Amino acid sequence: MSNLIKIHDFLKSKISSAKDDYAIPKRWMPADYKGKVRLEGRKFFVNPYEFISKIIDKLVDESEEQKDYTKPLSFISNEKKSDWIKTSIVYGAHVRATSAYVHDQSTLFVPIDDKGYTESGTFLKMLILIPYFSQYNVDCIYLLPITQSSNKFKKGEVGSPYSVKDFFKVEKDYHDTLLENQFTPEEEFAAFVEGAHRAGMKVMLDFVPRTAARDNNLIIEHPDWFYWINIDDMNDFAPPKVKDLGFVQPSAKNLEIIYNDEEVKKHLKKFAWDPKTKDPQKWENFVAKNKNDPDFLDKIAKEFKVITVPGFSDWINDPQPAWEDVTFLRLYLSHPMEALKYIDEKNQPPYVLFDVIKSSLFPGEVKNEELWDLIANIMPYYQKNFGIDGARLDMGHALPKELEHEIIKRAKEYDPSFVIIAEELNMENHLKAKNSGYDGILGNSWWAEPRIKEGEFKKFVSEIAPKLVIPTFAAAETPDTPRAVTREGKEIFSKLSAVVNTFLPNGITFINSGYEIFEPQPMNTGLDVENPIEEKFRNLPSTDQFYGKLAFFDWYVLHWDTDHHMVKLLTLLGSLKEEVKEILKDSNNYHFIDFSPNSFVMFWWNGEKGIIVPLNTDFNNPYYFDIDLGYYTWKGYHKIHTKLENYRRGESSWEVHDAHLKVTINPGEARVFFVE
Repeated sequence: MSNLIKIHDFLKSKISSAKDDYAIPKRWMPADYKGKVRLEGRKFFVNPYEFISKIIDKLVDESEEQKDYTKPLSFISNEKKSDWIKTSIVYGAHVRATSAYVHDQSTLFVPIDDKGYTESGTFLKMLILIPYFSQYNVDCIYLLPITQSSNKFKKGEVGSPYSVKDFFKVEKDYHDTLLENQFTPEEEFAAFVEGAHRAGMKVMLDFVPRTAARDNNLIIEHPDWFYWINIDDMNDFAPPKVKDLGFVQPSAKNLEIIYNDEEVKKHLKKFAWDPKTKDPQKWENFVAKNKNDPDFLDKIAKEFKVITVPGFSDWINDPQPAWEDVTFLRLYLSHPMEALKYIDEKNQPPYVLFDVIKSSLFPGEVKNEELWDLIANIMPYYQKNFGIDGARLDMGHALPKELEHEIIKRAKEYDPSFVIIAEELNMENHLKAKNSGYDGILGNSWWAEPRIKEGEFKKFVSEIAPKLVIPTFAAAETPDTPRAVTREGKEIFSKLSAVVNTFLPNGITFINSGYEIFEPQPMNTGLDVENPIEEKFRNLPSTDQFYGKLAFFDWYVLHWDTDHHMVKLLTLLGSLKEEVKEILKDSNNYHFIDFSPNSFVMFWWNGEKGIIVPLNTDFNNPYYFDIDLGYYTWKGYHKIHTKLENYRRGESSWEVHDAHLKVTINPGEARVFFVE
């Protein structure tokens, strides 16, 4: 019996003893729900056990009983290629925030309320959201890291999902108290994956193989896999500034300048040998006494006077501070070969510097082979034990090429259709990413699309996206960027971008959790933010419980109860994309038609049918289009069907006999026509 069925049986056994006092937002309520619902104002109250069990009922009833949905979905569909991602609609979620809600409406949010309900996000509540995702025609759910995180050196109220305490354990905070102590977080995650598979959705995880929490559990067995500094140097630790260089990455040309810089020399002196190397016998005694102590790092600092070093950017003179909650894994047991001429090789303890971080360009001679093997086995572990279907590889570009290739190879050997997305923001590196074995890139649509006045939006749609050899995430926002609704154009820009990202050539439509309800608060301020502090506090009123909070580092609940949203728009766009997937698969069907600096047309034609998307990126003035369809179709007669007008469902159809489609588009509008 699968974990989903076991959880289903447990939930049903609890229905009679529970009350209908569990509040959920309107958005979470399936349109065809048959259970008991109590309404108070605009709030829905349900018996949580009945509510979730009925959702699972439907997932089970609508899937084929004899198939094993605990395995990757490709094992059922017999897919052998990873090109399914090319026309996917991906919903990106952070479990802790996406599925959080104030279930006890008598109080403000607390992680576990007075009734004992888990208000923070859980895998069980992600199951609740599967019908919600289905309405957008989502076929892949992408989750930020779900590995066990650390609360050590946390930047806010809770640890970041990228501060990985244990690569092979699932986040314990994602357990739901509704399940009491009957199931583990691992079993609950497995149930979620199975539920998604039964709904026809794949599951993609974010993996972080280059860094780890500074108190990662591997330290106890392998302290030499980490970098250490003297505890006395921790208070003023910061990435060294190199006065004779600008904001650049390390290279063979500037390495001499880096190592001859006085601040860099001082930086290198802060590093120390790992505690096991310093005193093997003392370390053996320490491990015997403290190996099960969750606060072992504090005791290492006290006894050995050393501590793991914070991570930082591989860009020289990057203005961002050190990453206090994570440290780098020591991928080589020797210093970078290019650096040996500048350091005392035998007496210099292992250290972190820009070239060390960028081990893809500056390898050492001695590989940390045991660590490499462990890293390469992380994704297969989640494939074999949970049936996941894809991954985004965080900082893969900074890994040694041999290790990067091994990670990808092992995942593909188990499941040839397994999709791996590169954290590649530079669109020019799409071919490099493909040659490295990736199936897609994160890309930078989130940067280009808001820059309408600068011409970057048009350039992205007309020149960059059509030429890609692998697809890119098509999104106006990501978990690391400002929210689309806070950009110029606000809600209109969000809607415009939603249309564009549905029909973007080589685009993987990406819905960042909260985008659909115009959530203003970013999850993180890691990309495209000039002033991170200001960005934290400019989007919500000071009276809001989550004012100044970031979901990466704090408890957070999306503003699900808002009246402002584009749920119906995204639902319609999801159904439209499904209708024309075959056309969108081949970017040779795409044509960009330019009209003015702010007005252009995305046109798809496969010889028989097509899609016309006129866009007016001027938020103040309408634009009249006279589109010569015949130039692309070699036809005079066309039948036109309006599918989207004023961001609502279009109903009209008409015939064109002179090959010209003439239409006036409102300020900030993207309209959709199907043509034949």
